[in-house]
Amino acid sequence: MTARVRAPELRGRGWLNTGGRDVTLADLRGKIVLLDFWTFCCINCLHVLDELRPLEEKYGDVLVVVGVHSPKFEHERDPDALAAAVERYGVTHPVLDDPELLMWQQYAAKAWPTLAVVDPAGYLVASMAGEGHAEGLARLIDELIATHDATGALHRGDGPYVPPAEPETALRFPGKAVALPGGGLLVSDSAHHSLVELAADGETVVRRIGTGRRGRADGPAGAATFSEPQGLCLLPRHEAEVAGYDVVVADTVNHLLRGVRLASGEVVTVAGSGRPWRSGVDDRPHDALAADLSSPWDVAWFDGRVVVAMAGIHQLWWFDPIKRTTGVYAGTTVEALRDGDLPDVWLAQPSGLSAGGDRLWLADAETSAVRWVSGGALHTAVGQGLFDFGHVDGPAGQALLQHPLGVCALPDGSVLVADTYNGAVRRFDPATDAVSTVATGLAEPSDVVLAADGAVFVVESAAHRLTRLAPGALAAAGVVDGGRRRTERPPSPLAPGAVTLDVIFTPAPGQKLDTTYGPSTRLEVSASPPELLVEGAGVTTDLSRRLVLAEGAGVLQVVAQAATCDVDDEHAACHLTRQDWGVPIRVEPGAPDRLPLVLRGLDA
Repeated sequence: MTARVRAPELRGRGWLNTGGRDVTLADLRGKIVLLDFWTFCCINCLHVLDELRPLEEKYGDVLVVVGVHSPKFEHERDPDALAAAVERYGVTHPVLDDPELLMWQQYAAKAWPTLAVVDPAGYLVASMAGEGHAEGLARLIDELIATHDATGALHRGDGPYVPPAEPETALRFPGKAVALPGGGLLVSDSAHHSLVELAADGETVVRRIGTGRRGRADGPAGAATFSEPQGLCLLPRHEAEVAGYDVVVADTVNHLLRGVRLASGEVVTVAGSGRPWRSGVDDRPHDALAADLSSPWDVAWFDGRVVVAMAGIHQLWWFDPIKRTTGVYAGTTVEALRDGDLPDVWLAQPSGLSAGGDRLWLADAETSAVRWVSGGALHTAVGQGLFDFGHVDGPAGQALLQHPLGVCALPDGSVLVADTYNGAVRRFDPATDAVSTVATGLAEPSDVVLAADGAVFVVESAAHRLTRLAPGALAAAGVVDGGRRRTERPPSPLAPGAVTLDVIFTPAPGQKLDTTYGPSTRLEVSASPPELLVEGAGVTTDLSRRLVLAEGAGVLQVVAQAATCDVDDEHAACHLTRQDWGVPIRVEPGAPDRLPLVLRGLDA
């Protein structure tokens, strides 16, 4: 560093996990402080929460992690919703509520997630965007410990975290459900890290599969463990008999698919290495147990195999339970909305799947969209992009949702949508190309399931229960105009004409750029609307690029990645750092002609 920069003071609407007290940087003097700028809709932010857990455990006497919650969606501004998310995802550090993105701006964040490191003297020493930084952070923390321990500036001991009381309910933030042949329901009890079989009333607990503790052990129902499981899929009878299990489970935080034998409750791992995805996969079948998955969120049987909503990398994958292979079905890992022939399409955190006839319906959460696959192509029914959302019914082309997580295909060809952040169940009818509202006032509905007797159940996640829709609710669906919204992130002003995009990347301590398999870096640029970017779109291997911009406003979509390996190690580990930015920009005369983005910077 050429100059030392004081870390801006921590200010927001309030604090969670501190026992009700505010925390200042002065309170944290003598500690290494890691600020995690996150929003609870963002799958990459959830990945970072899991990456930070080992660091918090290892360095608990010198490191204080502070989550700074800077929301994207309107629902995420609700303090009660934030409190629920902090519990849902097991956040065990203080969280600052930053609803107006003031801290986001003070620390110059441009992407979710962004991490910033403050040394024991209160100076900002590092910032980095995206996930996959745990190893580099550990090395940086070791350096800071050595430096500040030697001067006596490092203070060891407990931090300001105060654990909240743990409520007791039969279900805790259930995620998804599937109807069982006998008339009951199987539910993923996500925050209890287990599965629960319910009777046909949707309330009576028949049995639990899993210990209730976070883990990844196979075995009998009473010994198996999961980590925040979500989607469930019943296999057809023949495939189940051959495979040896009846239900496929998206074991989300373990990055695995698990199989469950309904007769015994036995659990077995059927796909995934347990390592989170870090690099590309070709279009060939791969051994399912050797493949690296990324937060599988839902599963559905379609076109003779299991389709997996791979939320963590914005793709759909397929899994063949007979051949025990897996591969990419749709998506390029770019987070955006683009239809077309598979697999060259763009998705944004697909989180819900349901097959109906010749269509596979999907809830594409980050674009607030309902989409479908048919005939080898992806289509969008409802949804306008990453930053447009609301609660608007009517013609599908103008209708808006807010971060939907579940879909349920109905026998008449329409689809019900768990419109999660609007607290509603919506319905899209292809026959009329229109959207209507079936139910409102629900607490973060995350799935909708059609029971064997024709009843419709909603997984009301934040209310910790399943709710049966009243008879006649579908026929009584109405039209709501709750307004249109856009994500209110301050746009970056840029000059019209030629500007320079610089993605700043510095390998983590102990790492170097890796050219073993070709160029070590990759940069892809596009814009919405496309006419905003006159020149500079496409893919190159240079992290600096000349762009030509037209006057106006929109979103610059930037995807950058860099490959590194460990220095001076005979068996050097390889690493891939990747970040997908959607940068709101305003192009006007007199604005700067350079846009710097930090992929991984170890200097503030």
